Amino acid sequence: MGMMVFVMILILSNQIEISHGQLKVGFYDKKCPNVESIVSGVVNKVAASNKNIAPVLLRLHFHDCFVQGCDASILIENGPNAERHAFGHQGVGGFEVIEKAKAEVEAVCPQLVSCADIVAIAARDAILLVNGPFYNVETGRRDGLVSNVSLADNMPDVDDSIQQLKDKFFQKGLSHKDLVLLTAAHTIGTTACFFMTKRLYNFSPNRGSDPSINPKFLPELKSTCPQNGDVNVRLPMDRGSGETFDSQILQNIRSGFAVLQSDANL
Repeated sequence: MGMMVFVMILILSNQIEISHGQLKVGFYDKKCPNVESIVSGVVNKVAASNKNIAPVLLRLHFHDCFVQGCDASILIENGPNAERHAFGHQGVGGFEVIEKAKAEVEAVCPQLVSCADIVAIAARDAILLVNGPFYNVETGRRDGLVSNVSLADNMPDVDDSIQQLKDKFFQKGLSHKDLVLLTAAHTIGTTACFFMTKRLYNFSPNRGSDPSINPKFLPELKSTCPQNGDVNVRLPMDRGSGETFDSQILQNIRSGFAVLQSDANL
């Protein structure tokens, strides 16, 4: 599991084009040595009252990085055409956590630490909250200044075919192996029944259920997400291990226990 996390972070930090600065562990050691402890303190305080904050912060990091690189452009609020309002960013949250951490960092180290680095540190701390391993975060990112909703038009989608997913990742300089590893971030967090309706009740070509769903799993999914039921009901993306950062998600996908269609397509 530790190697899986390491490769995930390597992908996010290096293969997706990110900041124009030189990243290194300890970038702020001399100018703002307490930045990581400040961010960790904020994340831990939020987690005490919101147990779902770990997947929220990890998802925020991915969605930021996938558009223009890890530049925190997703945080910019410049009206209805801001990147954060893109269709592909539906449900992305955690903005208030980053803003809180940024405010506390600014009080100690004004105009020194980028929001992009705070997002990356917070994602690391999020993984720790759900029994994932600790890893050193390379810092030195610079914040982006451009935020436009059209730049996020090509985010991965739950209805994408495997070829569409591979193409989207390839355009970012990522391989099919990177696709698998980054999808494994679904080891934590939940999804809504809204994203399950087509797969359970209107799957092409027979308009029934997706035949790739394990027969033992199908009744469970239908019970949680009944036809014409509440589409806002949520279920773990990683069956049996949705609150722990581990490799169970990959075993589930291989065995027909994937929740999301895009995961099953792997």
